[in-house]
Amino acid sequence: MLKPAAELKAKLATDELVIGMMATDQAWPFLVEICQTGGLDYLIIDREHGNFSDELVSHICQVGRLANFPVLMRTVSCEASVIRRAIDMGPCGLLLPCVETTEQLDEVRDAVLMPPRGRRRPGGMGNYWLKDYQYETWKSDFEEHFVVISQIESQVGADNAEALAAHPLVTAMGLGPYDLSADLGCCWDPENDNYKRALKQVSAAADKAGKKVWAGTDAAALQADGYTFLWIGTTTTLLTGAIKQTLRHVKKKRSTDQTKSRPEHPPA
Repeated sequence: MLKPAAELKAKLATDELVIGMMATDQAWPFLVEICQTGGLDYLIIDREHGNFSDELVSHICQVGRLANFPVLMRTVSCEASVIRRAIDMGPCGLLLPCVETTEQLDEVRDAVLMPPRGRRRPGGMGNYWLKDYQYETWKSDFEEHFVVISQIESQVGADNAEALAAHPLVTAMGLGPYDLSADLGCCWDPENDNYKRALKQVSAAADKAGKKVWAGTDAAALQADGYTFLWIGTTTTLLTGAIKQTLRHVKKKRSTDQTKSRPEHPPA
């Protein structure tokens, strides 16, 4: 059963904070255990911008399955063969880039669901979520729990956000802030009025559909704005930040210790 996805969906149905990270430039199987031990709720492997092999992604998804930890994947596109291949690698959900129309989501639906509801042809590591291969098992143990985040990265997507959020395949809406600002001609100006208006369109559409908005990376600011489905950075940015913070702490302590060790008055 797709238990990690089912548990993630259950969290998304509450007001609880759901926090994860994106692996865009660095990913390895042990990263799943690091995320789980660190207290994160999910990991997304970025196939849109990352250069990860199919074998590596399959292994990371396998560790997620065995550890009961949600590993999702951002795909290159919403095209059916891309989606089918992605699911074969065994993630428990997908982040779909640059979604603009319900027709795109219909194509994804057909690639996710088995006949007669869709046109999926299953295979690969994704099969290991199931105890058998009967249609009812696919439907109840896999398809009903599979997570789909529809990422909005253009004005067209923002304009169609209400229809996209209402699509039955969509678990949550997602923001692609940098690409969205670029499409709006204000790259990167988060204070731009058109950009803020587009964000409000997406949030209002998600609220109307009773779904969350996935957003990152300034978790504190986003939480203050009412977002509860967050990602806090990439593998590299989080590791770099942790190293810098540790160095600041060590250097500050050394400076304090040296100050304390100096005599208050120089010797006569």
